[in-house]
Amino acid sequence: MAANPFTALTLIAAPAILTNASSILIMSTSNRLARATDRARLLATELEQMENLGTSDAEISLRELRATEERSLLMVHALRTFYSAVGGFAGSALVSLLGAALVTSAPDLAVRGVEWVGIAAGAFAVANLVVGCVWMLRETRIVVDVLRDRAARLTERAESRSPG
Repeated sequence: MAANPFTALTLIAAPAILTNASSILIMSTSNRLARATDRARLLATELEQMENLGTSDAEISLRELRATEERSLLMVHALRTFYSAVGGFAGSALVSLLGAALVTSAPDLAVRGVEWVGIAAGAFAVANLVVGCVWMLRETRIVVDVLRDRAARLTERAESRSPG
């Protein structure tokens, strides 16, 4: 490893790129969470203004509010795992840099220990990135279900109004 000066850069660049990817996922998930929160507020306001909560419109709004709540919880879980991934990738990069600095002066056993800590931090980060993406896939499924339900209702309503 000491013979190639680019090895240390490679060990640092890979976690840095993955840290950037995780950060982008955090930003997009945060934006989605903000939109879901706005939608929940709108639905809650609509429900509060309805006099008869037993109507079909109220039931639909309640279903959408429950779906929005579930989506929000999934996104919070995803954000936690994405933040953990960023921390893991940053730790992996730091440990890799430390290992590259120690390779010529530290005993072989210490260098091997640092290598394993770096690998463990990277594996932890990748696992969290994957888990966060699974949470977001589940959240997306809920959005698609709500949109399909809404489209089906609107289509049914439009077809019942059109002549023939």
